[in-house]
Amino acid sequence: MFITQAIAATAAQSGANAAAKGPFPPFDTATYAGQLFWLAITFGALYWIMSRVALPRVEKILEVRRLRIEGDLEAAAAAQKSAEAAVAHYEKTLADAKAAVQKNVQELRDRLGAETDAKRKALESELNGRIAAAEEKIAASKAQAMSNVSAIAADAAGAIVRQITGREADPKAVAQAVAGVKG
Repeated sequence: MFITQAIAATAAQSGANAAAKGPFPPFDTATYAGQLFWLAITFGALYWIMSRVALPRVEKILEVRRLRIEGDLEAAAAAQKSAEAAVAHYEKTLADAKAAVQKNVQELRDRLGAETDAKRKALESELNGRIAAAEEKIAASKAQAMSNVSAIAADAAGAIVRQITGREADPKAVAQAVAGVKG
C-alpha cells in the first residue's frame, strides 16, 4: 500500500510540473525555426561526412568485391576451359588406346590363327601319313588273310569231302573249286 501511494503521489506531482512548464519542446511552435536551423546544419554535416568519409570507404569495398568476383569468374572460366581441354585430351587418349588395343587384339588373333592353321596342317599331314600307313598295313593284313583264306577254304573243302565221301579229295580239284568260288 505504501508503494502504491508513493507512485500515485509522484505521478500527480509530475503532471502538475508538466502543465506548469508548457508543451513538449519538439512540438512547441515557438522553437520551430531553431529546430529547422539545427536540422539543416546537422543534415548538412552528416551529408558531408557521409559523402567524404563513409561512402568512399563503402565504394572502395564494393569495388574490391566487384574485382574479386570478376577475378573469380575469370578463374572459373579458365578452369572450365582447362577442364574441357583435359576432357577432350582424355577422350582422345582413350580412343587412341582403344584403337591400339583393337589393333593388338586383331594382330594377336591373326597370329594365333596362322599358328593354329600351321599346327592343324601339320597334324593333318601327320594323321594322313598315319592313315596311309594304317591303310597299307590293313591292305597287307587283308592280302595275307585272303591268301590264308584260300588255303583254309581248300583244307575245309578237303575235310568236308573226306567227311562226306570217306576218302581223300583231289587237291587240284579242291584248289580249282575254291578259285572258281573266289573269282
